[in-house]
Amino acid sequence: MTWVKICGITNLEDALVAVDAGADALGFVFYEKSPRKVDVETVRGIVTELPAGLETVGVFVGDWSTEWLRNVRQAGLKAVQHVVTKASQADPSQVVLDLTELPPAFRIYASWPIADFLQNESRVQALASEFARMRKNGSRLPDGIFDTFFLDSGHAREPGGTGVMFDWRKAVPIAEGMRQGGLKLVVAGGLNPGNVVEAIEVLKPWGVDVSSGVEARPGKKDSEKVRAFVHAVRCAEKSV
Repeated sequence: MTWVKICGITNLEDALVAVDAGADALGFVFYEKSPRKVDVETVRGIVTELPAGLETVGVFVGDWSTEWLRNVRQAGLKAVQHVVTKASQADPSQVVLDLTELPPAFRIYASWPIADFLQNESRVQALASEFARMRKNGSRLPDGIFDTFFLDSGHAREPGGTGVMFDWRKAVPIAEGMRQGGLKLVVAGGLNPGNVVEAIEVLKPWGVDVSSGVEARPGKKDSEKVRAFVHAVRCAEKSV
């Protein structure tokens, strides 16, 4: 079953709509420049009202620091999504983590702004090869730690939340490289109820991630769009 994450949650009402629609995970953005930014206290208040089995993800941008771990602990989150801004930040062999500090069954995702790569075929092939070898470098990592990568339509200047899709067909070699490396792919960026089926058919991802595509306005979800998005994903699963 395709993993579905509804990102940019800022309030309990939207969170409960997403849960009722059948989402597998909710994302909470801690990036200062995002119109969907939330604070730890708000997130903690929402998380305490959610089903225990739901995955809750804190989204952070830029260099690794101790801040994300402190925030996810205080908010009671189960995972972190790190939006990388340069290649070395996404390589497990280049990130130093004390795994004993992480909560049990904690997950770490990396989100890669892909737009800049897709303009050059050689860069696409290089990134495909990079993904193919990446998990091998981090093969000692436990399940859930750097085994899942998001491909987003962002770029270094605007790392995510653009609401613009990337060229999925150009990214097929990258998706294949990820599968060869034993990595899971999550498609993000510009998804909505009307195009998510095509994204699934082209890239065959493990999961999909949506934010602006199910909003009434930045930071506020449209309940009908949320339900339509999850329904479209479930329908697509039957044909893939």
